Amino acid sequence: MANELVKRDSSWLEFNARVLQEAADPRVPLYERIRFLAIYSSNLDEFYRVRVSSLRQFKKLPKNERRRLFTFRPKRELKNIRRTVYRQQEEFGRIFRDEILPQLVDENIHLIHSDQMDDAQRAFAAEHFDHNIKPHLELHWLPTEDEQEAGHELPFLDDGQLCLAVSLNEPEAEETGEVALVPLPVDRTGRFLVLPSPEDDPEGYYVIFTDSVVRANLGRWMDRRVDFGYSFKLSRDAELYIDNEFDGDLLRKIEHSLATRDTGLPTRFLYDGDMPSWMLNRLKRALHLSKYDMIPGARYHNFNDFFTFPQPPGREYLAYEPLPPLPHLKLENATSIMDVIQATDVLLSFPYQKYDYVPQLIREAADHPEVRKIRITLYRVAKRSQVVSNLLYALQQGKQVEAFVEAKARFDEASNLYWGKEMTEAGAYVRYSYPAVKVHTKLLHIERRTEEGDTIHYSYIGTGNFNEKTAKLYTDHALLTARPALGKDVERVFDLLRGRLILPRCKHLLVAPFNMEEEFLDLIDHEIEIAREGGHAYIFLKMNSLEEETMIAKIREAARAGVQVRLIVRGICRLVPGPKEHIKIISIIDRFLEHARIFIFGNNGAEKVYMGSADWMNRNLYRRVEVVTPIYDHLIKLELRRIMDMQWRDNQRARHISERELNRYRKAGPDAGTFRAQQDIYDYFRRQLDGA
Repeated sequence: MANELVKRDSSWLEFNARVLQEAADPRVPLYERIRFLAIYSSNLDEFYRVRVSSLRQFKKLPKNERRRLFTFRPKRELKNIRRTVYRQQEEFGRIFRDEILPQLVDENIHLIHSDQMDDAQRAFAAEHFDHNIKPHLELHWLPTEDEQEAGHELPFLDDGQLCLAVSLNEPEAEETGEVALVPLPVDRTGRFLVLPSPEDDPEGYYVIFTDSVVRANLGRWMDRRVDFGYSFKLSRDAELYIDNEFDGDLLRKIEHSLATRDTGLPTRFLYDGDMPSWMLNRLKRALHLSKYDMIPGARYHNFNDFFTFPQPPGREYLAYEPLPPLPHLKLENATSIMDVIQATDVLLSFPYQKYDYVPQLIREAADHPEVRKIRITLYRVAKRSQVVSNLLYALQQGKQVEAFVEAKARFDEASNLYWGKEMTEAGAYVRYSYPAVKVHTKLLHIERRTEEGDTIHYSYIGTGNFNEKTAKLYTDHALLTARPALGKDVERVFDLLRGRLILPRCKHLLVAPFNMEEEFLDLIDHEIEIAREGGHAYIFLKMNSLEEETMIAKIREAARAGVQVRLIVRGICRLVPGPKEHIKIISIIDRFLEHARIFIFGNNGAEKVYMGSADWMNRNLYRRVEVVTPIYDHLIKLELRRIMDMQWRDNQRARHISERELNRYRKAGPDAGTFRAQQDIYDYFRRQLDGA
C-alpha cells in the first residue's frame, strides 16, 4: 500500500463519507445534521452526473482501446462505486430513520405521511393541492412492452426529476399492470408543507412532503382508484459534450450544450425499495436502464431539498449559532480602500470577514479619475452579483473593463454567460476562455495612471471565486496588494488571456500550466536538500484535492529524505500514508466548506508562504490557467501560518487520512484542550477587533 495510489473516485466517495459523518455526529445541531444529509445527497447527485457518466462513456470504448488509455477497468470501477454507494445509502437511511426523525419528535416536530393526517390537516392539504399543486401536474402513461415495440415512447424525464410511479391495479401479469407517471413540480410548489397543528397537540409542528400531499389526492385528481405512488428519481449525464472544441465559436457550442444538457444518458435510477418488481422491470425497459443504474432507496428521494426543511420559529438552538462576517481592521472605516492597499498588503479571509470590500473596491476604482482599466476573471458568478453590477457601473463611468469568463464552469455556465452578455452589451471586452483550457484563477487587476505618468497596479489574488453567495459558505483568502512586481505579473497573466502573450514569463507568480509544477517541485527539492544537510526541513500544505501523481511521488520522496510533511486535504486525496510513511494528513469537515489553498515551505527557518487557486490535481497543473502568489508581507505570512496552525490542532472536526485511521476523528488527548479550527479562527479575528 505504501507506494500505491487510491483511485480518484474511491477517494471522492470517502470524502462524501466524511460529510455523512457530520450528519451522524450527535454534537452537531439537529437542523445542521439535516443540512449535511442534504449536502451528501447533492454531492452524490453531482458525482453520478459527472464522474459516473464519464465512466459509462469510457465503457463504450473498444476493450483494446480502454486497456491502452486507462490503468483501470471502467466496468469494475462502476461495480465498486455501486457497492460503496449502496453501503453509504444504508447508513444514510439509518441516520435519518433512527436518529433524525426520533430527535425531531423529541422536539415536537413531526414529519408525517399522508395516512397520519387528521381530518383538519387532510382538508388543509387538499385545499393546498387544488390551488397550488394541481395546476402544475402532468400525467403520463407508462407504455407496455407491446406499445414500446409499436413506437410508443415515454415522454422525456428531466435530469433530477422527482416522479411518482402510480399503480392503478394489482396486475395478474406484468404486462397488464396500469402505471401512470406523475412528475412532482417541487421547483414550483416547494418540497414541504407546514400543516396546522392538531387540536390535541396545539404546540406541535407538523410537516409533510409534497409527495405525500400528491399521494393523498391522486384518486380525486385522476378520478380512479389508486393503489399507491412509488417515488423515483433519474439522474442524467451532465457533462458538456462539445464536439471538436477547436473549431467554430466556443460560446455558441457551450450555449447549445447547455440547452441539451438535461437530455444526457441516465446515470442513476434511485427508486423506492418497496416498488413491486413488475413495475420496476417496466420502468427499466421504458427508460432504457441497465442494472448498474438501479439504486434502491427509501420512500422519499431528493434529499438535497432538505436544505429548505421548515424550522419552527423560536428554535434557533436547532442550528448553529450565526457567525456574521466581521469587519476588517484596516478596511472597515477607511475612506479609500485603494489608499490602504497602496500603503500595505491586506489579507481578506472569508467567510470570517466581510466580502463587501471586494465590490466596494471595484466601485471605488470606477469613480477614481485616474483609473483607466479594470480586468477580472470570473469562474462562478452569483446570480445577483454586486461584483458584476459594479463592473457595469465602471463601464458607465468610462472605464475600460476586460472580463475573462469561464464558459465551462460546471453547473454555473448559464449564470456566467448571462453576465458575460450583460457586460458585452455594456461595452466590456469579454472573452470566454479557451477551448481546451479552463481559466480557474481568481484575479482582479486595477490599472491607475497618475498625473505624473506613473502606473499603479492594484491586484486581487484569491483562492475563491468572485461570488458573494459562496463567500458566506466557503473558507477562502484574498491578497490585496499594490506591489509593483506582483502587479506587473498579474498584468502579464491578463495579457496572456487576451492573446497578447504566448508565455506569461512571470517573475514572482506561479502560473499553470506554465511554471507552477516546476516551481513547486523545486521548492520541495530545496526542502529535501535542507533535510539531507541536517537542517529542519518541512512542508505544510492545504488544498481541496491531492491527485497528481508527480506531486505525490515528490511528497513521498521528501518524507523519505526526512522532510516533515503535514497536509490538510478536504476532498480527494489519492495519497493515503502507510504506517511506515512519515506523512501526516488530516481533513476538516465543518459548518463552512474548506476551500483555501495555502503552501508553506520551511526554507531553513525563513519560511516561504504561497496561496492561490490551484489544487494539486492533473487538471489544475496542466489544463487550467491557475495563479499562486508568494506572500511577501511579514505580518500576512504570520497570519496565514497562525490560521494553518489552528487548523492543524483541530481535534473536533478533523479526521485522519491514513491507512490505519481513514476518516477517524482525531481525538483530543487528556491535557490537549478542545480545539475546533473554524470557531477558533473566527474568535481570532474577533479578538483582533476587540484589541484594536
